[in-house]
Amino acid sequence: MSQFTAAGQRKIRDVLARHVDSGKIPGVVALYSKDDETHVETLGAMEHDGGAPMRRDTIFRMASTSKPVSIAAAMVLLDACRLRLDDPVDRWLPELADRQVLRAFDGPIDDTVPAHRPITVRDVLTSTFGLGMDMTSIGTPIMNEVFAQGLTPNLPTPMPEQDEWLRRLGTLPLMHQPGEHWQYQLASDLAGVLVSRVTGKSFEEALREHVFGPLGMEDTGFHVPDDKIDRLPVLYAPDPQSGEFHVWDESKGGRWNIPPAFHGGGGGLVSTADDYHAYFTMLLNGGKHGGERVLSRQAVELMTTNRLTPAQNAARTELATNNVHLSFGQGQHGGWGFGMAVRTYRGDYAPVGQFGWDGGSGTSTYADPVNNVVGILLTQVGTSVPDSVHLMHDFWTTLYQAIED
Repeated sequence: MSQFTAAGQRKIRDVLARHVDSGKIPGVVALYSKDDETHVETLGAMEHDGGAPMRRDTIFRMASTSKPVSIAAAMVLLDACRLRLDDPVDRWLPELADRQVLRAFDGPIDDTVPAHRPITVRDVLTSTFGLGMDMTSIGTPIMNEVFAQGLTPNLPTPMPEQDEWLRRLGTLPLMHQPGEHWQYQLASDLAGVLVSRVTGKSFEEALREHVFGPLGMEDTGFHVPDDKIDRLPVLYAPDPQSGEFHVWDESKGGRWNIPPAFHGGGGGLVSTADDYHAYFTMLLNGGKHGGERVLSRQAVELMTTNRLTPAQNAARTELATNNVHLSFGQGQHGGWGFGMAVRTYRGDYAPVGQFGWDGGSGTSTYADPVNNVVGILLTQVGTSVPDSVHLMHDFWTTLYQAIED
């Protein structure tokens, strides 16, 4: 017997088709599975004015859905006792020793006090090391400096190689004391630098050896080589006022067509629906892929359950509840594990315990241990407009209705 009702599957396809037929979403690849049953829907085209049709093996820029996958390389090192959660990171990241912390997070960047304690591995893995993208702090002197130093992706100039990136990061004071406050993005990139320093390999090599290789994720990496570039769609960031399609990144000759100087765990990966399905299925299987163990069950439990106190999580709660008009309703999960959101309250059709994340390039990737369900939704429309986020919400709403009672 199917795990999904026939009517439910039709409803999923119909709602995806409605978005594509509207002209707002050029193409979509959606994969959903429960237990051993997997379904894939491909609709629309690679470009908004036509182009080749979307295919199951189309390669997408994963943006922030890189975070739940890239963090696995650090978990492999924890399993191997090459990292410990409460070790200070100074040994591998001396640029971050002896931190100064802003007296007020929105104050002048030279008004600081010494950090109470060193930054630990745990602080990096939970995104609480003291610096990050804080949407509620845009325009403060420290956020302006983070942008000026080129420490975040999506700027006109790509991020520098990791030693220079870390050197620049090390010139800044922290916004908050280590361990005090969840903040977005920078910790995910920093985790990649940490893995690279500990292993003596590039972050991509470490991921390939310990995660992508064992899982057979052959189309996942930090760029798309020429022999696969016809599988990478154009990425659009439509104009928020007019809705006109603006190209944010070309395929051939674009930002992801060449190996980047910086392997960004926070948003740099490209991948396919099937590669991501292999990864999230491994998490649902307690760290196993086929008969092989990729991560310990304990590591998976740490990653995929809430690691934040209410105080650490206050910024996420504020963002989720009072910025829905800016986020188009994204971020309604509650908690955060390592590299991913964890649902700690029932806010929509998904149960408590669901884990994963969304990406600003129009990607949504979650697994649900209650129903043993994985869902992967991939488009090429960035979140400058609500269209791809609305598609995500509708995908999850119909997917949960399709599960056979």
